[in-house]
Amino acid sequence: MNQHGLITSMVIKVKAKELGFNQVGIAAVDGLDDGEGDRLQTWLKLGYQADMAWMENMKRQDIKLVMPDVRSLVCVALNYYTPHERPEGEEYGKISRYAWGRDYHKVMYKKLKQLSTWLESCGDGIKARYYADTGPVQDKVWAQRAGIGWIAKNGNVITREYGSWVFLGEVLTNLELESDRPATQHCGTCTRCLQACPTRAITKPFVVDANRCIAYHTIENRAEELPQEIKSHLQGWVAGCDICQDVCPWNQRFSQSSNVTDFQPYPGNLAPKLVELAQISHEEWDKHFTASALRRIKPEMLRRNARANLEASSQKNDQESNNF
Repeated sequence: MNQHGLITSMVIKVKAKELGFNQVGIAAVDGLDDGEGDRLQTWLKLGYQADMAWMENMKRQDIKLVMPDVRSLVCVALNYYTPHERPEGEEYGKISRYAWGRDYHKVMYKKLKQLSTWLESCGDGIKARYYADTGPVQDKVWAQRAGIGWIAKNGNVITREYGSWVFLGEVLTNLELESDRPATQHCGTCTRCLQACPTRAITKPFVVDANRCIAYHTIENRAEELPQEIKSHLQGWVAGCDICQDVCPWNQRFSQSSNVTDFQPYPGNLAPKLVELAQISHEEWDKHFTASALRRIKPEMLRRNARANLEASSQKNDQESNNF
């Protein structure tokens, strides 16, 4: 029991649910067990982080470097799935489902700030600090330890209730709270995500090489041209990639529509035309992607991604014509 006896894990969970989070779990801070630190170091030594240098931040391996007096993490998940489907046709660009609506950082931060402010108001000396994807915290590792879901073979966290269509966040606190049981693996022998990835970015179960990942290249790669081995396998993707999630049985069976209005798709995000994206101006980009997570993909990158798809489609059609 912490010194603020009335602030229990259950009370915090009730408050988190009131604020709209779909799932909440508590993880005690006692060092990363199960070799998570070693796994991260091995992954980094292989160079699988590509040029995402922030993945090497030592704070990711020691949560106390982020907040020295942290005792517990309140981990949360927010469902973002909507049932809309992309249209068929090579003329359309594909945008990852997470970016169809309002920037999830804005949605998550608002709720996490409310939770943190409430927690600190519950007693003198209570500290709380929140993160959602952008801080030096291993979101997925802590979510698994807090019982939210398990880290799957494609590197995503899968929840029993919503599949992997969830945003993760956490509140670090100096309160000592009763922790939940870590989630257990339920991927079984399934390897659909490995088989479906067109660039073989999932080198083996639970290991993803960003150098081969379409999501990495369309969002993070700042080079003027994409690698040829990526360009030829884009399959229409211009902003992220959902292939390994779309084929996951857990997502196909258990996805539920989000009740967060902000996650409903913005006009144009379901079926953008590649020819239009290939010529999008900075002004058009600024107007179209207001309050969107897609602002991370600068207009020159979006044009590059669209043109790479158009080029690959043209080459494919030429090859098919030559075969007749």
